[in-house]
Amino acid sequence: MCGILGSVNIPFSEDILDLIAHRGPDDFGIERFQIGEHDVHFGHRRLSIVDLSPAGHQPMVSPCGNYVLIFNGEIYNHQELRQRLPKNLEFKGHSDSETLLYYLINFGQQGIADLNGIFAFAFADKAKKRMILARDPFGVKPLYYSHSENGLVFSSEIRPIQALLNENEFDGQALASLLRLRYNAAPRTLFKNVQKVPSGHSIIWDISDAKITHESHFYASQLPKTIKGGKKELVDAYGDIVEASVKRQLLSDVEVGVLLSGGIDSAMIAALAKKHYTGKLKAFTIGFEGEFEEDEIADAKETAELLGLEHHVEKISFHDFLGLIKECSRIVEEPLATTSMIPMYYLAKLAAGHVKVVLTGQGADEPLGGYTRYRSEIIREHLPSPIRSVLKPTFQLLGTKNDQLIRGAKTMEIANEMERFLSVYEIFDKEEIQALLGKEDNLSKELIGHFYATLDCKSRNHPTEKMMALDTRLNLSDDLLNYTDKITMNFALECRVPMLDLELVRFMESLPLERKVNYREGKLIHKAYAEKLLPKKIINRKKKGFQSPTNRWFREEMETLKRLLLDSSSAFSKVFNLSSVTKILHDHASGYNKEKQIFLLLSIYYWFESNDTN
Repeated sequence: MCGILGSVNIPFSEDILDLIAHRGPDDFGIERFQIGEHDVHFGHRRLSIVDLSPAGHQPMVSPCGNYVLIFNGEIYNHQELRQRLPKNLEFKGHSDSETLLYYLINFGQQGIADLNGIFAFAFADKAKKRMILARDPFGVKPLYYSHSENGLVFSSEIRPIQALLNENEFDGQALASLLRLRYNAAPRTLFKNVQKVPSGHSIIWDISDAKITHESHFYASQLPKTIKGGKKELVDAYGDIVEASVKRQLLSDVEVGVLLSGGIDSAMIAALAKKHYTGKLKAFTIGFEGEFEEDEIADAKETAELLGLEHHVEKISFHDFLGLIKECSRIVEEPLATTSMIPMYYLAKLAAGHVKVVLTGQGADEPLGGYTRYRSEIIREHLPSPIRSVLKPTFQLLGTKNDQLIRGAKTMEIANEMERFLSVYEIFDKEEIQALLGKEDNLSKELIGHFYATLDCKSRNHPTEKMMALDTRLNLSDDLLNYTDKITMNFALECRVPMLDLELVRFMESLPLERKVNYREGKLIHKAYAEKLLPKKIINRKKKGFQSPTNRWFREEMETLKRLLLDSSSAFSKVFNLSSVTKILHDHASGYNKEKQIFLLLSIYYWFESNDTN
């Protein structure tokens, strides 16, 4: 796991590369070379995980000098891929980076689809005068870029790009979409000149002429055909594939640990890792000082004891909560509404003091129907149209302050599938965005629609399956995995996601819907397999999610929030209608849970504060 930085006709030195030194403190390198009339720079910061020797050094240049690679991530099936390569190759070491270099040399762009792993890389072919940028199928690893007719710069993070270009033109359309979706869907960011490679995509850059051109390709698979099988047969097959995934992702020449919550997902990963790991497996959990229902330490401790893990815990307080939100916003670079980045900050810091690699249970909810929105879509299909249309006014008449119920009832009456999906996703609805910004969101539907078409979602009969497929490539990539990567790598910690193993996701998405979710519960096959692996007391625990107690904290510190978000001299105030912001704060203080909305507004506030935009 590392950090990459590269450019065409935009030279950089070690001090710019050091802006991502936290991603790879073990080694670094810069390679400068010519492709035609263009000056190319490849830079790399290394976090040594597999093959700690100099044989794993990057940038990696082929013996013939014609090919150059910089790579961030892990290719879990690289040993299998080596078997497909010519037998006369002489490898210098056993790193997956060297395997990837030769695999791309031999198979080119078509070989990317064979990679089972988490990755973002750049591969230069001097003879063909072209370069490939690629990102893994589910977007675990980030990759940003900025280009013009005669220049290109790309990186694992936005900071080096902005430092090299010194351009900060703000994208108002992207902000409206951010308020709707709670994240910026690829390829957009809040900077007009900075884009991100979407998950499962490669970009081919032609640098044979003075003008640099590019084409984007979706190399990953469309949704697989649905398979058939009895419950026992499918549960057994699922268990075998999950176990193989965890075993693959234990590949490391350094110590590996597990991020452990009180839930079933991380417990399953921990149990399988314990089975195949040599040595004492360490687990890490964060809780909160005081009495908070979000605290999972007791549950996680019980899991660790049952599985025989070496358990490390830490309780956090909120003496500088705004400072922590500001720091997380700086690290993540893109504003988000997801409050769980706060405990992730402490969790990553705790784990990094003991190991260089951790496994997480993240990634099961989207492909297996773990969220309420998937069950709601199933319930909707069984409700007569007249009942759907009266749900929202009924809840309003009853005076409920449950934001989730209100929004869920609203979506029930929307017939258009894409509009309904957007309504389900939205943090702020269209009317609220208009009130906050004075403009409409005209971008989100296009961004969601790209993956809807690319994955061939219309091939699925049930809307729930379509929504799950979209979330697996968008919500995960640009929200949850985004902050997980940035925060863990801020502490030079590699975070692996066994539930997003390529073979495993293909199997999950080929399962009949009824094996994954019904109107009562989700992750059905997941739980059925867990019964073979874990005690029932773990399986039957109430799901808490990985949250922080921001709801209560925002109410207690409302005056502090007002002084910040309603400051008429701030850059934030030049874009937002402060009377509409006031209403959101008032609603939260009066009993509506607007913690996600407030958290997103704070993230945006700090983004403006740290970026001098025009």
